[in-house]
Amino acid sequence: MSTTSTPPETRRPSVLRLPATVVRLGVVSLMNDASSEMIFPLLPVFLRSTLGLSESAAALALGWMEGLAESANSLLRLAAGWLGDRLPRRKPLVLGGYALASATRPLIALVTAPWQLVVLRFVDRVGKGVRGAPRDALIADSVDPARRGLAFGFHRSMDHLGAIVGPGLAWLLLLLAPGRYRLVFALAAVPAIGSLFVLAGVRERERPRPSPPEEEGMAQTKRPSAPLPRSLWLLLGILFLFTLGNASDAFLLLRARELGVPAAALPLIWMVLHIVKSAGSTPAGWLSDRIPRRRLIAAGWGVYAVTYAGFAWAGAAWHAWALFALYGVYFGLVEGTEKAMVADLAPAAARSTAFGAYNFAVGLGALPASLVSGYLWKWFGAPIALGFGAGVALLAAVLLLVAPLRTPARP
Repeated sequence: MSTTSTPPETRRPSVLRLPATVVRLGVVSLMNDASSEMIFPLLPVFLRSTLGLSESAAALALGWMEGLAESANSLLRLAAGWLGDRLPRRKPLVLGGYALASATRPLIALVTAPWQLVVLRFVDRVGKGVRGAPRDALIADSVDPARRGLAFGFHRSMDHLGAIVGPGLAWLLLLLAPGRYRLVFALAAVPAIGSLFVLAGVRERERPRPSPPEEEGMAQTKRPSAPLPRSLWLLLGILFLFTLGNASDAFLLLRARELGVPAAALPLIWMVLHIVKSAGSTPAGWLSDRIPRRRLIAAGWGVYAVTYAGFAWAGAAWHAWALFALYGVYFGLVEGTEKAMVADLAPAAARSTAFGAYNFAVGLGALPASLVSGYLWKWFGAPIALGFGAGVALLAAVLLLVAPLRTPARP
């Protein structure tokens, strides 16, 4: 009888047997996102009521703020992904990224001018850029390929659960202290700092080094990294196209205010979005392990197009609530599935680099997407700006379905 033990991550294929690394990183994302989402849904009303901007000025400020922040995020994810494949350990990059964001968020409570908010959001996204690709590579490394979609779906569910907790806390604080946005921003530091203690307990699996080169006497100063395949680059190109129509969600919150949703209810409508996200991400990840992932992603992009078209022509506050729920379906279908598909296409030795390239492609379009939406909103109104996003999403969905992607056979 063989005495070889089965690695823990490959035993009993059930949700309850996900590796400890995946579970801990999920808890970290829950706590960190709770911190972030105590702040984000309040930024549009903070710009208008506290900093005194007009509606059109707030739209432009949001466009610049979110566009610059997400573009910096994408550039740093590319660099951090490359570095994560060459350092002996990825965890220090992940820890550093979360720590930077945790130190930045309470400073938003001290903002007195829009440019200060832009700078702090920029630094916050720098932290996200540093941690993102190495963290995703840690998840991919720790789980059996046959359950990769489930692992990423679970991680996204935990992230979205944090995005339910965060707005809920913000709403409760505003009930106790109406209009005290700065107090909410300051207290957002608490769950962010707590996430660092959970992350400290994550154990990183040792990665096998690729075979050394023929020059036996040459010192190994770098980890070799395999090139990224053509199919992955093609997927990233289509993702970039989709991103050009995917402006910051802050515009949807601004649209909700236009439709009559009270400022105090914005955290609640944001909670609705993330309840649907969290409920859908794990089942969608499970499903993506059983059907072609591209079909699920294309379906999600179709839901996105319907949602944006709905926001373009909505005329009542209740429409915003329903559309935010539908928007959550889009996220549930695509977020974990996209990452699982990237992991499918990437060589194991270049997995962190691949996630960096993925996040770069997704984030590269963030600046033009948000700027275009901001200017279209200012010049032509919300229906044109939102309709543009719907059209780009439909085009990207069609291209994804017909693209000649060579995906490896899954177990």
